[in-house]
Amino acid sequence: MKKGFRKFFWPILILADLAIAGTVFFLIWLQPDYSAAQKENSHLIGLSYMTMNNEFYKIMSEEINARIEAEGDRIVMRDPALDADRQIEQIEEMLDMGIDALVVTPVDSDRLVGVLEKAKTQGVFIIVLDTNISQDELADCTITSDNYNAGVIVGEYFLTQCDSARVVVMTHETTESGRQRVKGFLDTVSDAEGIEIVKKAECEGQVEIAMPEIQEVINSGLPFDNVFCLNDLASVGVVAALEENGMLQSVNVYGVDGSPDSKALINEGMMKATAAQFPSEIGKQAADVIYRLFDGENVDEDILIPVELITQENVNDFGIDRWQ
Repeated sequence: MKKGFRKFFWPILILADLAIAGTVFFLIWLQPDYSAAQKENSHLIGLSYMTMNNEFYKIMSEEINARIEAEGDRIVMRDPALDADRQIEQIEEMLDMGIDALVVTPVDSDRLVGVLEKAKTQGVFIIVLDTNISQDELADCTITSDNYNAGVIVGEYFLTQCDSARVVVMTHETTESGRQRVKGFLDTVSDAEGIEIVKKAECEGQVEIAMPEIQEVINSGLPFDNVFCLNDLASVGVVAALEENGMLQSVNVYGVDGSPDSKALINEGMMKATAAQFPSEIGKQAADVIYRLFDGENVDEDILIPVELITQENVNDFGIDRWQ
């Protein structure tokens, strides 16, 4: 086992084993009362991210939380842990608590529509982050990375690295962001001569699912030499499984996110490229939108945050040990 693998992946393997064994941590948190700083008639803001088992959402939430606390308002936050039914139940609970605004990253872009319609009828402002809902008109504002272009720029770079390829694609079909990234990649590479998409594998964008999914592909004997992952959690899981099977030198891995883990892997030559998202910027934009809505101002219905390609040539420009 390579030194780089030990450095980056033993914690991941341990967490994956715990998750597979059924140890799941749910964040169910109500912001404590800080009445000294809290303004009279303060707002209550509900936060529902699809999972807090993803540093991307934690970084995004830090920006939002800091602004809400600075304004003297209150937070109620729930973690559905990638369970659409749980997310619906938790949003229902928030509505019963009387939230004034809801910030949400949907577990399932279609199934959340009913509860968001209910929120709308109650006058709750809805800010959707990271991935669109199927009925965008329900959201007062949707703020996402340019997910389609993330797939495109990774695909364009991929085509410069090979004359032919047999590609496995790791997907997350219930999220619009995941679908758009995969679509951007496939639209870019599928018609290129010598490129064959040999397998699509659903991994829900999670390390502990991506690892056994790619292991199943390996065990099947299906030949492949490249993997495109809808996000970097999946990429990290794929790299770990490939390393365990002695295949990392013969298989190239591409992702989306620009997480510190993926940038470290790119720097070590264990991963080819990723498309950088900017979670802090998404969080700042979301916080600004919340308070513009509270102040009765008009906001853009859609805010698209640009993405950038990270390769071994420019990875140091993005700060390897932190999110950009």
